[in-house]
Amino acid sequence: MSRERNRAESAAAAALRDLMEGGRPLIYICSPEEPRVRGLLDQAARSLRHGGLPVWSWTSTGGLCDPQGERRDTSPAGPAGVLEFIAAHRDPAIFLLLDFHAWMAADPEIRRRLRDLYLRCLDADKYVVIVSPLRQIPEELQHETAYIELGPPDLPELLGFLADEFQALERRGVAVDASGPVLHRLARSLQGMTLAEARHALRRALAIQGRLDAAAAPILQEEKKRIVNRSRLVQYIADGTELDHVGGLEYLKKWLMERRRLFLEQDQVSPEIVPKGILVMGVSGCGKSLSVKAVASCFGLPLYRIDMVEVFSGSHGSPDAAFAQACRTVEALAPAVVWFDEIEMGLTTRSSEAATSMGRIFAYFLTWMQEKTRGLFVAATANRIDLLPAEMIRKGRFDEVFFIDLPLEDERVEIFRIHLQKRGVDPGGLQLERLKKITQGWSGAEIEQCVVAALTAVRLQERPVTFEDLHRAAQNVIPLSKTMREQVEHIRSWAYDRAVRASPRPATY
Repeated sequence: MSRERNRAESAAAAALRDLMEGGRPLIYICSPEEPRVRGLLDQAARSLRHGGLPVWSWTSTGGLCDPQGERRDTSPAGPAGVLEFIAAHRDPAIFLLLDFHAWMAADPEIRRRLRDLYLRCLDADKYVVIVSPLRQIPEELQHETAYIELGPPDLPELLGFLADEFQALERRGVAVDASGPVLHRLARSLQGMTLAEARHALRRALAIQGRLDAAAAPILQEEKKRIVNRSRLVQYIADGTELDHVGGLEYLKKWLMERRRLFLEQDQVSPEIVPKGILVMGVSGCGKSLSVKAVASCFGLPLYRIDMVEVFSGSHGSPDAAFAQACRTVEALAPAVVWFDEIEMGLTTRSSEAATSMGRIFAYFLTWMQEKTRGLFVAATANRIDLLPAEMIRKGRFDEVFFIDLPLEDERVEIFRIHLQKRGVDPGGLQLERLKKITQGWSGAEIEQCVVAALTAVRLQERPVTFEDLHRAAQNVIPLSKTMREQVEHIRSWAYDRAVRASPRPATY
């Protein structure tokens, strides 16, 4: 009990306790985590009144069990029978009914009994808690039923879970480091998992290294990547990019470094000045995606990408429900950077179709950007920001709108150096300055492919790369700024005085 009081209360426990203290006798919890719900109920039961409330439970397979877990063979085991038992029970208690939604939906008598039971339990310190992985509340019971959708456990709940797990492992002789900083780091690594998934992740880490300490964090993060990516709606992006590996974009880098401190100190500063997110637009291949990965590395946060193609695929139900589910998933993973790639294609091209799920997605996104969980930084990319409506880009949604133009001469040389160094080549004697003229109008992606082509050619000949190899490869590149000149010029002219430039001045060619 003393350890319980010293813990910070989780959001789920607080929500459940508030409903019961408010006298709501009929509560529906949507969650597949039955053991977790039982733990939350036990926690709420201890806090409701002096001495606590007993918690009874019922399943269709196990019948009615008393607070000690003993089956009551003499009591009626069916759904109608357990409701009769609750109505006749004279003492205050909590009654946990598992998977009761099937009988609620199928049997009008059960629905009538629940409505009667609501009145019998009101102000009697008796609470009926229905737990189901599905939300199926009949229309007749909508007003009587308090609804909780249990998301993934938050940080306080995970810290309490880890404290209990480490204590149990320690009793078994397992080497653990249960210091505060270690538990906090591991809890961060487990965010977004269910408690059952977190327990399996801990067991895997224990099997790999034989103990649980700070070194287990990468193993837990790898397990989280596998679990998060399983839904396909949200993807964990592991290949972070340091700011130093992004060529040019000095204004964007400076902005990120300045806001980084505010984001990391968000608990000590006013919410109004905590960075919310950026919208990055620009010519294709100029480093928008790379910049988003650099944001995550700069802030020291994991990066999650919401896959809009998967949202609209129909594999997860209606697109608007799938999108809301994806947003709730990343909120449970906070603090994090959330990436919406090519946002103009995923949201706005369909948002004008009134009364469609796409229109509802657009409206939901605008509201979510205003009210999302603190600790989420949104990084959205777009090729055609001119397709976005004013509601999307007005101040308050994003902190800033950056335009990434074709790289300047010095930026192109820097990008050449970065890509050569990434591939183990010393650029010192390659006279990269001589490539400025021939690479006018090139994007960063085209520079990378030039490097790849040159290194491929010399690898086949088993010799070091030279300037002539790079020059020869460059002559075979036709940049997008020439093949799609009108479209590129349209994007650049639109952004000329409508967006903040990521580089000091526009490129000329």
